[in-house]
Amino acid sequence: MAVPGTERLDRFLADQLAVSRTQASRLIGTKAVRVNGQPGRAGRALKHADTVEVRFAPDERPRTLVPHPITLDVVYEDDAMLVLDKPAGLVVHPAPGHWDDTLLNALVARGTRLSGGGSGRPGIVHRLDRDTSGLMIVAKQEVAHRRLSRAIGARKVERHYAALVWGHIRAPVEIEGAIARHPTDRKRMAVVATGRAAQTTVEPLARFAVCDLVRVRLATGRTHQIRVHLAHIGHPVVGDAVYGGGGSRRITGSDRPLAETIERATPRHALHAARLGLIHPVSGVPMVLRSEWPPDLQAALGCASGDASLLARPNPLEYLGFFE
Repeated sequence: MAVPGTERLDRFLADQLAVSRTQASRLIGTKAVRVNGQPGRAGRALKHADTVEVRFAPDERPRTLVPHPITLDVVYEDDAMLVLDKPAGLVVHPAPGHWDDTLLNALVARGTRLSGGGSGRPGIVHRLDRDTSGLMIVAKQEVAHRRLSRAIGARKVERHYAALVWGHIRAPVEIEGAIARHPTDRKRMAVVATGRAAQTTVEPLARFAVCDLVRVRLATGRTHQIRVHLAHIGHPVVGDAVYGGGGSRRITGSDRPLAETIERATPRHALHAARLGLIHPVSGVPMVLRSEWPPDLQAALGCASGDASLLARPNPLEYLGFFE
């Protein structure tokens, strides 16, 4: 495994293998983990150039995926790959607290063939946060997995997100800020000079009274990247409990009641992966897939816009020019 940035070895293993810190420490304690060819220590601070090798004993291999039936909205599928419209609240791969009820468990229950991928994460070439909805690619063949991963790394897959953000963004802005674990809060990410390079482009689409609807384009794909970058420039995603920076309390004066109403109407962070543009990894055919604004965020959009007729439309993102 190539190391993405500075982080403790035990934490890095827990994240990458979808195991607990205890299990990761046990692997390290049995000298099953080597860093640059030498036995690792749990507290070792990894660096960008480090390579981590794990040798599993038969009883220490990552968990097998248990089938768990969940209804999935598959918008495209062939022998090489599928694209699904992930609902908010669904974890992508097994991790502490969600070992058997993830997207991967649902795909196994569905009988979907998955490529090998990383340990414990077959088929996964990119991820969405648990409470982010929208389009996501899953590889079914090894060759498709390799080519899709390379295309994403080479920034040849277009990933566009729709988001409601607090305040007003007056012109398109390109955000460049390296991202790593927050120095004091393990559960958060932050813009940190020693992190991995990250680039996000944000374009305003519609200005409402206290927030904007924006189109976000990802050049890189770091953990929580969009939410961290938008918070970094002072425009956090509406409904974001982690990076929201006070949420409606950011809005002062006579607009505060409206902001509080919008916040109450937003059940999770208002971020949706609405468009994918890619070259099919096997056929080479260009593909564009779209997903409209999700039903669970309709009320939030209606409150923010103050336009009841917008909610009556089946295609509010198209109407507002998102896909142009």
